[in-house]
Amino acid sequence: MDTPLRTIAVVGLGTMGTGIAEVLARAGREVIGIDVSEAAARQAVASLEASTARAVRREGITERERRDVLARFRTFGDLQAAADAELVIEVVPETYEIKQQVFRDLDAIVSPAAILATGTNALSVTRLAAESRRPERVLGLHFFNPAPAMKLVEVVSSVLTAPSAVETVTRLARELGKQPVAVGDRPGFVADGLLFGYLNQAAAMYEANYASREDIDAAMRLGCGLPMGPLALLDLIGVDTARTVLEAMYSASHDRLHAPAPVLGQLSRAGLTGRKSGRGFYTYDAPGGRTVVPDALTPVAGADAVAGRPVSSVGVAGSGTMASGIAEVFAKAGYAVVLAARGPEKADTARERIATSLERSVSKGRLTAQARDETLARITPAGSLDALAGVDLAVEAVAEDLEVKRELFRTLDKVCKPGAVLATTTSSLPVVAVARVTSRPQDVVGMHFFNPAPAMKLVEVVRTVLTGDDAHATVREVCAAVRKHPVDCGDRAGFIVNALLFPYLNNAVKMVEEHYATPDDIDAAMKLGGGYPMGPFELLDVVGLDVSLAIEKVLHGEFRDPGLAPAPLLEHLVAAGCLGRKTGRGFREYASR
Repeated sequence: MDTPLRTIAVVGLGTMGTGIAEVLARAGREVIGIDVSEAAARQAVASLEASTARAVRREGITERERRDVLARFRTFGDLQAAADAELVIEVVPETYEIKQQVFRDLDAIVSPAAILATGTNALSVTRLAAESRRPERVLGLHFFNPAPAMKLVEVVSSVLTAPSAVETVTRLARELGKQPVAVGDRPGFVADGLLFGYLNQAAAMYEANYASREDIDAAMRLGCGLPMGPLALLDLIGVDTARTVLEAMYSASHDRLHAPAPVLGQLSRAGLTGRKSGRGFYTYDAPGGRTVVPDALTPVAGADAVAGRPVSSVGVAGSGTMASGIAEVFAKAGYAVVLAARGPEKADTARERIATSLERSVSKGRLTAQARDETLARITPAGSLDALAGVDLAVEAVAEDLEVKRELFRTLDKVCKPGAVLATTTSSLPVVAVARVTSRPQDVVGMHFFNPAPAMKLVEVVRTVLTGDDAHATVREVCAAVRKHPVDCGDRAGFIVNALLFPYLNNAVKMVEEHYATPDDIDAAMKLGGGYPMGPFELLDVVGLDVSLAIEKVLHGEFRDPGLAPAPLLEHLVAAGCLGRKTGRGFREYASR
């Protein structure tokens, strides 16, 4: 079955099929495009003409090379055209009935040596192969959209697939300039298996009215460095498509995290399927349009705005990396900052850490020497919380331990002047639990910065059921003053970012635990297929496996969903002291700590 794959048929010339055809034609293959719709075939040709014309203008290819590419792509309206193809890739609508019919028809048309590939990202390759006369030649070949740009290709084997067929298409993927990842047959495979669970949770979070669509999307873009927020991505993928994928995942896993959020079904039934219909979670300028336009849910600037309290001085309690980073942020923005630690030496050390950070900014040309000196002059180190008596805003950045934070807030309650806003930077603990130990819970709010605070633009603003409107408004105004993007959320475990991020990381660990894929393949899949800046295992090792486990335990304890239970493999690694980069070993080993 070691065929050269010179002639390849693509069945279904929608966006994905057209993109795959372009990749193949530009790589020198003879491509037979097949679609029952003449309009779709014409559009595919026009799309290839347009993309290759752009490539010529950008000097990526010559005009002669462009003509050769166009000559290698021919379109037909009947499957008989695939008779001479050595590989057929079907990208027809995502239903068993349609795909099985295509495979049955191809059985009678192609040669016995031809390989049949399905482009499905949700349906069972095994079930499709079982319908074929020669199931050993059937496999999955899952490209990502847009196919010409995305480097990942998942090569999916069923228990029936011949290894030689897998080797042949894997070699083809490399020749196309793609990175193939070999995976077994389960709904969603690697990339979509992790991605769609995360998207589903984001939809459920929005449906619960926990946070606005804009804040959910901004939180994941700014907090995790993702190219798109989850709700905007659902609109791009298609809400109906996402629901289909999740239904397939849930039928296989019975994991409640994969049960499609009801809002996905409601939008689908209403025809609000995302960009392609002109409306989904957002509203667009036209069906197929990319530009979001205001609608009834779009926030109106200044509507029902409550004025915040004046803030000229800020206190930061703590001496670690986060406390130093937050103090630097406020001082750069012109605030007088009191940096209070447990003793003068710790406070001075934290200030020196800030001085070193500012010096790096000067050396990189991001800050002038004068601005460095002025910033540092605004920071007053103190060895006691008593120094925070006169500040307008006190921000704690101490250990992520509820009792430690409660004790600190009892002290702040006694020390800080009336009217001062008291903020906690907790990433997972209940804000109301620290608010209740004070005599002024209306003044307490969550202000969750992300590490490193000087670089990360996001702040999650967490209000409890007791937080006053003016205290909440104060923190939002301060965020704007320090050039951070505030997102509002309620007081529940994980807030926005961690509540969506850590179940995704936990599911990646479960994939390794089940021997479905390796950490390297999963990291490659999410970076190349999802556009993530880091793979899940890279991120886990950076964050720290102990920190990750603690957050996952908090999420599981609050939501009580079995799907959120920490993966045993993660618990075992933490118990063994393998905590990631900081110990030299986590999911990978590192040369030095």
